[in-house]
Amino acid sequence: MELGIHINTFRRPTLEAALDAVVEHGLRCVHFNLSAAGVPSMPERVDEELPGRIAEALTSREVTIGTFSGTFNMIHPSVDVRQAGLRRLDTVAGVAAAVGAKVVAVCTGTRDRDDMWQAHPENDSPEAWAELLAMTAEALEIAERHDVVLGVEPEVANVVDSVAKARRLLDQVGSPRLKIILDPANLFHAGDLPRMAEILDEAFDLFGDDLVAAHAKDLDRDGLAGQIPAGRG
Repeated sequence: MELGIHINTFRRPTLEAALDAVVEHGLRCVHFNLSAAGVPSMPERVDEELPGRIAEALTSREVTIGTFSGTFNMIHPSVDVRQAGLRRLDTVAGVAAAVGAKVVAVCTGTRDRDDMWQAHPENDSPEAWAELLAMTAEALEIAERHDVVLGVEPEVANVVDSVAKARRLLDQVGSPRLKIILDPANLFHAGDLPRMAEILDEAFDLFGDDLVAAHAKDLDRDGLAGQIPAGRG
């Protein structure tokens, strides 16, 4: 295991400056987001020289990419929005492959039209699950084309909102290019904090070798994730 950090933790005017900050903190691995390189996180296209610039910045500082951000709403109610997301994923996966990244992080999405991280009652519907399976199949074709792995992160506001659903997705899809990124803080529904150890044990038991990365962050007393500094949860 190698300890890393989200590159956007360090907001700097250039990619090179952000990577310098990573190194200054004694780290050599990042979760990469294209916004750190001055383009949208999920662009329609990028300039031809961008992958080379990213690769040079990483190599010269001996920094590697653990995971590469490719999240979009995979079950947005609009077909046009979903297809645009797939096109952007294709661009991101191409850049990721060009700079040596092996894992592109994705999320399973929500039926909420406006916020990819907002839960929706229809997330539990058979229709949402069927749409997720269809979209995952298309996303995996992109992963195959670029020789990368897709890392799905279970998230309480998304369709895959539990350990059991994540395992179900892996088993139903049956692709070696679909893996799990585990952020335990995003697994706890309201009232679940007393069961934290049980839920974590279940996750590690069910995911096993399908885990490709794990996140760590603090929880507030009510279980709200990502709102407080590390060490104060």
